[in-house]
Amino acid sequence: MPVGANCETVMPAADFSCLAYSLPALYLFVECYNIFMEITLDPEKQKLAKQYSRIRRRLWLADNLFSAVYVIAWLFFGWAVSLRNFLLSITVNDWLLVALFVAVFGGVYFVINLPLGYYSGFILPHRFDQSNQTLKDWVIDQLKGLAIGAPLGLILLELFYLALRVTGDLWWLWVAGGLLVFSVLMSNLAPILIMPLFNKYVPLGDEHKELADRLMKLAERANTKVRGVFKFDMSKRTKSANAALTGIGSTRRIILGDTLINEFSTDEIETVLAHELGHQVHRDIPLFIAFGTLSTTIGFYLASLGMNWAVNTFGFSGVSDPAAFPALGLILGIYGFLTSPLDNAISRWRENMADDYALQSTGKSEAFASAFTRLANQNLGEIDPEKWVVFMFYSHPPLGERIEKAKKWN
Repeated sequence: MPVGANCETVMPAADFSCLAYSLPALYLFVECYNIFMEITLDPEKQKLAKQYSRIRRRLWLADNLFSAVYVIAWLFFGWAVSLRNFLLSITVNDWLLVALFVAVFGGVYFVINLPLGYYSGFILPHRFDQSNQTLKDWVIDQLKGLAIGAPLGLILLELFYLALRVTGDLWWLWVAGGLLVFSVLMSNLAPILIMPLFNKYVPLGDEHKELADRLMKLAERANTKVRGVFKFDMSKRTKSANAALTGIGSTRRIILGDTLINEFSTDEIETVLAHELGHQVHRDIPLFIAFGTLSTTIGFYLASLGMNWAVNTFGFSGVSDPAAFPALGLILGIYGFLTSPLDNAISRWRENMADDYALQSTGKSEAFASAFTRLANQNLGEIDPEKWVVFMFYSHPPLGERIEKAKKWN
């Protein structure tokens, strides 16, 4: 609908017969009908959402427990030292030794954990009617992820072990600094190098020109430069809807899932995107990078202390011994688990601020409420999770809180 159009003037109450002869008028009629029809939460979908969330939490717990048992077994049964000794009979090259050890350690884990990954990533979403993906496409995605993640991970690990070998007791500081550089690079390059390998991104065409123009103006009001508005084929994997502002600087762009474009009104999409722009206005990206770097630095410092204990306990030759890799993973895993509630609390705080910005900048609280109601229905989002669940797992405020905030917004 054109900006500022009035539904009452476009759609006379007495006679709709003329609409049959005018496609533009029919389009406006449908738009007006959608605006006036209240979007409500589907009780049946909320029941499914609670079941879906509960099962996913159990799978998360099972995955983490399995990972912990796997790592502990390698340490206490001496498999890590035995593998290191075997590999030393093949090569004494430090770079090759790291690559071979991680390939065996990670490869065995990947194969053993594959059934759980298959159930949580393919079977469960189909069971709850959240996935459109075929088994073939799911397998291709796994192979793509492995082809991209394995080389990048190996490069990072090789640089990590280089720091362990040459920087002495301050290795934790060098590693944290290196990860900061890597995070900034990936934020800048991922939208143009990695994301297109999984989805097709195309600029919004004339069919959605009004939407694109409106979102670009919204970005201008937020003093945020973007390269354009792009649609991506989210529907080839999922029935969920989403939007994002990706990239940094010259690679920043607005991306909208085709599921969002097809199911949501223009006003609703505008409020969703305004939320994303709120993160830019509040400088959340540099804040999250800074906080993440601080948290990572503390984590690696604590890991350096823990690794000194592990070296003495399990008989490693030093912190740079590849056999000590499982111990490092265990220490960092425990640290991540203990600090995740704090990370989530900070994230929820900033997400709340972004919601406030969306409501203030658009003045469309009803559209905001209806957008997040649609998201709850379409994405099977639980609106009223238990407080401990929010504390442990939620990086965003619960959908019910966000919807109520919009309804009460003045």
